[in-house]
Amino acid sequence: MPGWEYKVVPAPTKGQKGQGIKGAEARFAHALETLMNDMAREGWEFQRAETLPSIERSGLTGSTTEWRNMLVFRRAVSAPLDDFEPELLPAPGETPQVEAGAGDATDAQQDAAQGDAVFVPGPGATQMAQDNGVEETSPVSGMTASLKKLADYRKGADTKD
Repeated sequence: MPGWEYKVVPAPTKGQKGQGIKGAEARFAHALETLMNDMAREGWEFQRAETLPSIERSGLTGSTTEWRNMLVFRRAVSAPLDDFEPELLPAPGETPQVEAGAGDATDAQQDAAQGDAVFVPGPGATQMAQDNGVEETSPVSGMTASLKKLADYRKGADTKD
């Protein structure tokens, strides 16, 4: 059974001038004919034409979907696939089991004692030193201090109006 390789190229969007060719349709047909003949000379066989979506940028942050016309070609693979023999991996039950010995634990302890840094929490690691207005400094249960402060501020703004 022969294998195939595929090539996808964009369909022409503009006609191609040629001797004795007049009109937009004839020029477009000539461009398509030239492309297909060039591909056939290289051994590619035409399969089909596809219209596929392509998401492209539009402006700084937007995107639009453009539809692209593509031509699909194929040709037989020069190397036969019959020569390909995949390597079979061993079944999961056949893998050897490694037992952890007592020496493994002592090695890990020695590695840790030789120079690993010990984590010492700083003053800001357990609690915030001051309120910066963004992060909550009180324990979170019920209404937080930030929400109370905001509610008091809004109550004051409502009574002033």
